[in-house]
Amino acid sequence: MNELRPKHYLLASDFDQTLSFNDSGLVLSELLGVQGYRERVKGLASSNLVQQGGELAYLIRHDPEFRGVRQAHLRNAGKQVRLKAAIPNLVSFLENGLEDCRFSFHVISAAPREIVLAALEGIVAPENIHGTELDYEAASGEVRAIRHVPAGYGKVAVIEELQLRLGVTPDRVIYVGDGSSDVHVMLHVNSHDSFTIAVSDNRQLARIARSVVVSDNVFAVMVPVLDQVFGWRTGEIRELLELNGLTLEAWRKARTDHVQLAAAGSPIRAVR
Repeated sequence: MNELRPKHYLLASDFDQTLSFNDSGLVLSELLGVQGYRERVKGLASSNLVQQGGELAYLIRHDPEFRGVRQAHLRNAGKQVRLKAAIPNLVSFLENGLEDCRFSFHVISAAPREIVLAALEGIVAPENIHGTELDYEAASGEVRAIRHVPAGYGKVAVIEELQLRLGVTPDRVIYVGDGSSDVHVMLHVNSHDSFTIAVSDNRQLARIARSVVVSDNVFAVMVPVLDQVFGWRTGEIRELLELNGLTLEAWRKARTDHVQLAAAGSPIRAVR
């Protein structure tokens, strides 16, 4: 008899304020010396001119103070983004998978892809990073056009393309996000009986997400996944974390999970 194939899950994550602490657009504006970035974003949001999440791409292309942006600026901004703890550990854990399932991890962000690539260099494979794609002038190196912005429904399109390419069924998608730009993709994922996690107390998102996890450690998103998707008991989750150099210091299990993990250090292994 043939062995059963392990279940294949797609775990997709936003980048800004999900894997990082700050907005990459704010980092870029500070690097360029541009003032009032938040006010510009709010203005675009109130005008409904740009889909939520696509504000930075619009500013880079159309705002005079951002028009001199080149690839080097985007890479430098990515290097200055402050990442949350334990991203390498999460990636390693997902690559190893569990006894009866495996994971594909992808980052889907409306931030310019060059920023995300630079921030996650050596951590996440470039082919697993999906961000805003820009065209550049050959002579000056300045942004000439916007090719693709995975914001709003654009994220849904990326999820569907990944499902098709990876052979992941719609009920085995896990999406992690933090803000209003993730509403459409979370509603889409929920409609297929999959699992969504918000990593902030954003009221709009908290009403939609299956789970809300507040933590400075990215690995904390696996706590509700193991708990609610795979049905692990608290003791099993604690054992897995401890075997992998993580300590479950606090877990206030409620509608919003507040999870505190100690700093990671050891290679990620699975136990069941």
